[in-house]
Amino acid sequence: MKPKKWSVYITRRILDPAIPMISKECSVIVANHRGRPPTRDELLKAVRDKDAILCTLSDMIDAKVMDAAGSNLKVISSYSTGTDHIDIKEATKRGIYVTFTGDILTEATADLAFALILATSRQITQGHELVTSKRWKYGWDPHLLLGSDVHGMTLGIVGLGRIGSAVARRAKGFDMDIIYHNLHTRNIQMEEQFGAKHVDMNQLVEESDFLSLHCSLNSESYYLINESNLRRMKNDSYIINTARGQLINEAHLIKALKQRWIAGAGLDVFEKEPPSPNSSLLKMKNVVLLPHIGSATFLTRTKMAEVAAKNLLNVLNRKTAIYLVNPEVNPR
Repeated sequence: MKPKKWSVYITRRILDPAIPMISKECSVIVANHRGRPPTRDELLKAVRDKDAILCTLSDMIDAKVMDAAGSNLKVISSYSTGTDHIDIKEATKRGIYVTFTGDILTEATADLAFALILATSRQITQGHELVTSKRWKYGWDPHLLLGSDVHGMTLGIVGLGRIGSAVARRAKGFDMDIIYHNLHTRNIQMEEQFGAKHVDMNQLVEESDFLSLHCSLNSESYYLINESNLRRMKNDSYIINTARGQLINEAHLIKALKQRWIAGAGLDVFEKEPPSPNSSLLKMKNVVLLPHIGSATFLTRTKMAEVAAKNLLNVLNRKTAIYLVNPEVNPR
């Protein structure tokens, strides 16, 4: 039998067809920690002498991990769209390709963001709990679970890129006004097609009935939503986050929710995941909290797995990756 050419470490057991695809050409080690990500020590040990790493957004891939992998490491393929968990500059300096799954999760994440808009404003989870706990006693009630309108309201989007634009398209079906703020470039196409209006950050938070976050996490956007911005929001407005938890200062958000600066929040991501069991968010009635499931559909996660595998194999075979983070890399 012909020996397999490369050694690959996969940090989580992801959906087919990724692992069978890679196993045809490579010697593969798949972490098996009963559903949890590898610990730091487990990761540093497992990457030793590997040609490739297929990681998830739960795995911090920094210079120390690259040191542990050694000089064989050629590619880090991330099973995610975001790559803030990888030190891109360090990888590029070392001649290591970094790949990601592109825009495959755009529509699934946009669906979830809009689901959170509806769930928070119309008290969907509270209604479900009222029925299933058998506390709904008297049928229709004129005062029961009065929520907020979505149709015709103003949706503010931070980051009108792929996912933000997909949310905006859904919002137009609800006849919502779209305002947005991008940190750098404007989205002229969405302005012309849907009448989206670019505003500064102060105007965005002041005028939005629903503020939805879709920007990437970096030094500019870290804690973008803080006490100053939260105080500017309407007291009947909602904040939705399906991007990265660190975009919001969670302590400030909790204060805003407790003191009713805003009406509620729908969160699929948190500063720390999962949140602390002592987090005040877990006790609040005006929040909808989800376990980071923006891309969690069978079709989306399967496509992501296939692309992550192809990215990895293409690099090892000296072909072009489908989605490359650092095209300026000078490979080893």
